[in-house]
Amino acid sequence: MSRTHDALDAFIGIKRTNEMLNQAVRKDVAQHGLKVNEFAVLELLYHKGPQVTQDIKEKILVANSSTTYIIDKLCEKGLTYRQAWDQDKRVIYTHLTPKGHDLIVSIFPSHQEMITNLFTHLSDQEIQTLKLLLKKMNGYHLT
Repeated sequence: MSRTHDALDAFIGIKRTNEMLNQAVRKDVAQHGLKVNEFAVLELLYHKGPQVTQDIKEKILVANSSTTYIIDKLCEKGLTYRQAWDQDKRVIYTHLTPKGHDLIVSIFPSHQEMITNLFTHLSDQEIQTLKLLLKKMNGYHLT
């Protein structure tokens, strides 16, 4: 096979795998009344603490206007709230509410297990190799 053909096959495989992973995550978080990006914000706030909108946008990889919309929806659901920074009132942080914290604490372990189960057909070494190849394709180091 030619390099071009192999590259196209790899591309198609990545696209199909991406769709399968996205469907699994959508289904998992929908059980809790959340969309994927809402879950991503809750997970980020749970693991990293309060964040400004710009940092949330960069970490969950969505447009700034979409990030504001997502945070608005989470606020409406009572899962997050915004608070101005004491030292500069122009800087607004998004925080988890107790309800949001309780929700993410209750669902994250099963979500993590679901993600892990998506990789059961790969050996530990294959997962490490996949991580390295994805880093190389992305041109930066995944954390």
